[in-house]
Amino acid sequence: MWIVCDYPLFYYLISFLMEGKTISELMINEQIRDKEVRVIGEDGEQLGIMSSRDAMKIAEDAGLDLVKIAPTAKPPVCKIVDYGKYSYELSRKEKEAKKKQRTIEVKEIRLSPNIDTNDLNTKINAARKFLSKGDRVKITLRFRGREMAHMANSKHILDDFAEALSDICVMEKAPKVEGRAMTMFLTEKR
Repeated sequence: MWIVCDYPLFYYLISFLMEGKTISELMINEQIRDKEVRVIGEDGEQLGIMSSRDAMKIAEDAGLDLVKIAPTAKPPVCKIVDYGKYSYELSRKEKEAKKKQRTIEVKEIRLSPNIDTNDLNTKINAARKFLSKGDRVKITLRFRGREMAHMANSKHILDDFAEALSDICVMEKAPKVEGRAMTMFLTEKR
């Protein structure tokens, strides 16, 4: 048994079923149930406010789809476009926006209370590299066994670390004791 239905709507529903995605917020053709809509023509000119039936008729005459692009406006704004082409353009713009956005990562550097100066300098250089790339840096000073008794005496290591990087970074969170570790966050100066 075959079901006869509107061509663009049929492919829209098939793509929805194949991809397993939810139906997008864009309503097209018969899905638009508003009494009055503001219509924008295929060339971008405003055709004015009219009933959705009249707008559908204009879209059918042009061989295109009526797409609701601004559902929250009063009255809702619909545009006469080729839906497949329009959705492709939207997905391309979305991909471009994703390419341009940058996620800030948190890099962790672990230290111990009895670290030597050369080892500390190596860790400082690693932190400098992370900060120059735009990442946040979490410096963790870990304590084991008897080192727990002298936590307050080891705070100067984190202070020295922050002081060595003060030219390129700002202390986002001051050193704070969390369980068996003391942590501090550094971010790049803006």
